[in-house]
Amino acid sequence: MRTPEERRPTAVIAEDEPLLAEELAELLQALWPQLQVVARVNDGVAALHAVEEHRPDVVFLDIQMPLLNGLEVAQRIGGSCHIVFITSYDAHALQAFEAGAIDYVLKPPTAARLLTTLERVKVRLQRPAPDLRGPIAQITAAAVAPKRHLQWINASRGSAVRLITVEEILYFKSDQKFTLVVTADSESLIRKTIRELSEELDPTMFWQVHRSTIVSLYAIDSVTRDERGNLSLRLKNRPETLAVSEAHTHLFRQM
Repeated sequence: MRTPEERRPTAVIAEDEPLLAEELAELLQALWPQLQVVARVNDGVAALHAVEEHRPDVVFLDIQMPLLNGLEVAQRIGGSCHIVFITSYDAHALQAFEAGAIDYVLKPPTAARLLTTLERVKVRLQRPAPDLRGPIAQITAAAVAPKRHLQWINASRGSAVRLITVEEILYFKSDQKFTLVVTADSESLIRKTIRELSEELDPTMFWQVHRSTIVSLYAIDSVTRDERGNLSLRLKNRPETLAVSEAHTHLFRQM
């Protein structure tokens, strides 16, 4: 394999959301002008064809794509090029990173995070790409096993400990060393962090909308946007609104 010094390094972007693909391409151009994006595709089959045709040094690979997902594509690519996974789900990304991928980028990509990733890519390009087929097969097999999501919370209210089912919970919000558990008529404290909760809660029922906030989808009444473009959530059974950070606005693009 030729080194990056002998020619311009090449990349393929495989991302099924056009706006995100465009944003990623623009960031790559700004942060690493020497990197040549030789193809942009929007499904797993096209990603395989692009890798076979262009033999890129690195592929930026969305984990969730039509036809074949990113993990399936990575298995078939083997060790033919380095891989950076693109994902909305931090847990999936960490698994992929531990399996030997260069790195991962959370949606939507940010310049600071991508710059760190590209520095790692430049170092990794000086040696052969790892073959991820074995590790990803193990990840895929583990993902097939049914996961038991959190069903209830033991929360403190004064001197009492209350059992709260997840169906009652409207949202969680970090509060210094504790996390606030909010229902329609109560607020309680637990010691679990937002990060821990994001891994234990059912993602079809709860979304993280801010680094400090997880909300139940069933609790959302409406999504509003202010004059600056910032999103906030109105709740069905509470007067307060919840801010949506820029990193999580993509969750509501179809709304």
